[in-house]
Amino acid sequence: MSTEKPFDVCIIGAGPGGYVAAIRSAQLGLRVALVEKGETLGGTCLNVGCIPSKALLESSRLYTQMRDEGALHGIRADGLTVDIEAMMARKQGVVNALASGVRTLVKENGVALFQGTARLVGPNEIDLSAADGASQRLMARNFVLATGSVPTGLPNLPFDGTVVVDSTAALSFECAPSTLVVVGGGAVGLEMASLWSRLGTDVHVVELMPRLLPGMDSQLGTTLGRCLKRQGITIRTGTAIVGIKPHDGGAILMTEGRDGHAGELPAEKVLVAVGRRPFAGDLGFDAVGVEVDEKSGGVTVDERFMTSCPGVYAIGDLIGGPMLAHKAEDEGMAVAEILAGKPGFVNYSTIPSVVYTWPEVAAVGRTEDQLKEQNVDYVAGVFPFKANGRAFCAGEQDGMAKVLADVASDRILGVHVIGPHASELIAEAVCLMEFGGSAEDLARTVHAHPTLSEAVREAALAVAGRAIHARGQHR
Repeated sequence: MSTEKPFDVCIIGAGPGGYVAAIRSAQLGLRVALVEKGETLGGTCLNVGCIPSKALLESSRLYTQMRDEGALHGIRADGLTVDIEAMMARKQGVVNALASGVRTLVKENGVALFQGTARLVGPNEIDLSAADGASQRLMARNFVLATGSVPTGLPNLPFDGTVVVDSTAALSFECAPSTLVVVGGGAVGLEMASLWSRLGTDVHVVELMPRLLPGMDSQLGTTLGRCLKRQGITIRTGTAIVGIKPHDGGAILMTEGRDGHAGELPAEKVLVAVGRRPFAGDLGFDAVGVEVDEKSGGVTVDERFMTSCPGVYAIGDLIGGPMLAHKAEDEGMAVAEILAGKPGFVNYSTIPSVVYTWPEVAAVGRTEDQLKEQNVDYVAGVFPFKANGRAFCAGEQDGMAKVLADVASDRILGVHVIGPHASELIAEAVCLMEFGGSAEDLARTVHAHPTLSEAVREAALAVAGRAIHARGQHR
């Protein structure tokens, strides 16, 4: 069967980019279809990524706070135990509630929802196959591809779903493994390392690069590494996994350092967290002439998110840029506005990145390494959280805030924070950078006292060498 009247836009994939594009398109008066192959909406982020991981990280953080820090506050929690089954049930409850909320929003905005696997069969038509084998044709004037990404494996560490697992499986262990080797020192790997270390697992992180968080400011990775080591996580940077062999229901990993030193690392579980790749699947690109980037496996688009096939657009993890849910959401809103004849734009220079370890890590803009490579004259102002009153009251004294500003204009080029609730603090920097603000603008903005945000202001003051509550660092 086929729909009688074509939709104005049909979005394939109901993750953060897809369902936001659908809702925004409907708000703008377009007739919208949303296609999702899974049973729930929200994509990887909501179902097996951002949301469940944060739910578990919150639970495990609460446990370690009570266990390790309660006595400092005069709170005794003797005999404290963890019920992982109950923790997992709470996580799933959070996911179910939010997924149900997304479905309600889609319905209330008048979006037609279809379940099945979509394949382009023409510039204005897809074949939709349901799980029971039934199929139908959907017609639309425009299509938006928002199919997301999947974990990347390693040739010498193939996923087996039991011992060598991806991040999805690592969110559903029935019990805490005795030992966990995390291959990859990026955001996902370090968050999962933190989660299971808090719950009693002996965790080892192996990273090929010389430091953790290789894509972020070097000071952040170095500082976080020291914090995680104090929490009991073993960090091995500059180390490659060169082989694996089964052992006692788990595995032994063969390692090799940059200095050529070889070693072995036993593990009950191995989490491979070395990145993600675009999920193109069998979307029928050949049938309509959609060009694919051979290196990334993603889709090539122009500044309006259009692929090489007129009327077919793509957003989110399927195209270039950081694979972040909020980046996909903004692209979803932008492409909807473009299709409605309005200007749609995403400022990629102000997309924040966050790592939900503890302390948290958050950043926006360029790093010091990037500014040096680009020969940009800049000034750095750094302020430690140990000199922040609110952080001191909370016993959260690790980390710092750093503001990078252009020497000539004082315009903020980047802000990097490692400390308590850095994920919330970075929003101020993003907003200021969106308006082309300067370090002086931030320094002269009144911040409530005592708050953690004062550390960001003090870092801006430090840019001019005038931090108040500590010497700060000015360079």
